[in-house]
Amino acid sequence: MTAIRGLAAMMAQHARPGRLDWIGLRAARRADVQPVHDTQVDQAGLVGDHGRPGKRAVTLIQAEHLPVIAALIDAAVSPECLRRNLVISGINLAALRKDRVRIGDVILQIEGPCPPCSRMEETFGPGGYNAVRGHGGWYASVVTTGRIALGDSVTRVEDEPDGTPSPAR
Repeated sequence: MTAIRGLAAMMAQHARPGRLDWIGLRAARRADVQPVHDTQVDQAGLVGDHGRPGKRAVTLIQAEHLPVIAALIDAAVSPECLRRNLVISGINLAALRKDRVRIGDVILQIEGPCPPCSRMEETFGPGGYNAVRGHGGWYASVVTTGRIALGDSVTRVEDEPDGTPSPAR
């Protein structure tokens, strides 16, 4: 039992908070992604984005994965190319699966991995789809609405005994 508690404690602890490095909005499904400095988040996702409410309201990608994808296709990779909403650095998003994270005023529930779409072949050429596999980011639902802005801290959220979310200590 002690080993399990120890593992749970280790899995809940991160070396440092992450940071929101980039925000992108897509007005329609195949529209170009437009970077913004800040945005409001409602139950449907980022205001101004074509997202939908539910488990896939917001998409996130790990900044540290951009150079990995670039190395696999031997070309530069920008966040716009990958069509995710948020680029997060400094915290392992995979380690936050099924956890809640606070970004600015917003709390998101990290739901699952975001597989690449066929557009990766269009964008990067042959092999683009496979280059993004395993590095395509995460999708999340909105728990608490509010505002997010570049530079916001990204932290894991723990539930209080009454079930209300509070920042991890």
